[in-house]
Amino acid sequence: MISEPLRVALQMAEIFENLDIPYLVGGSIASSIYGEPRATQDIDMVAELKSHHIQALIASTKNAFYIEEEDVIRAVSRHSSFNVIHLETMIKVDIFLLGSEAIDREEMRRRQPQTISDAQLIVATPEDIVLQKLIWFRRGGEVSDRQWRDVSGVLKVQGDRLDWDYLNHWADSLNLSELLQRAKEETEEHND
Repeated sequence: MISEPLRVALQMAEIFENLDIPYLVGGSIASSIYGEPRATQDIDMVAELKSHHIQALIASTKNAFYIEEEDVIRAVSRHSSFNVIHLETMIKVDIFLLGSEAIDREEMRRRQPQTISDAQLIVATPEDIVLQKLIWFRRGGEVSDRQWRDVSGVLKVQGDRLDWDYLNHWADSLNLSELLQRAKEETEEHND
């Protein structure tokens, strides 16, 4: 049976696809797909949303989601984020506009489809989820057990299937090498 957050993610993904807005699912939904599942009541998505998409997005979401047009306009103009709330479940979807950094563009380029209950969801790669989780872990003062567990879960489940050249390259570029190495060593210790 599909979880409520996944059902809401699929619903939002369908809206993006119908409007030809490139998107990806990240955060704990993606880390649960690739790693160890955990409960979540919010969804993180990245979208390449432009000003010409705003009115169509508002019209497409208004029956199933609470959305503030001013928040969307502000997010597009500031290149930031906004959220929508699924009316039936009250699950929040945080929508981050595609960033301008090289890692942001690379993450969007590498995204991949995942089949969830006969539906398709475009998800960040496991490598990009590890990197994003490490970024959030660092930004949060390196104290978030949830972010760290998500990283460890993806490393443990994906193991040798991960592209370690890619991970090491971007971890070095983002000054995350020591965190990635620590996570890798801890995961290997637990697997022994």
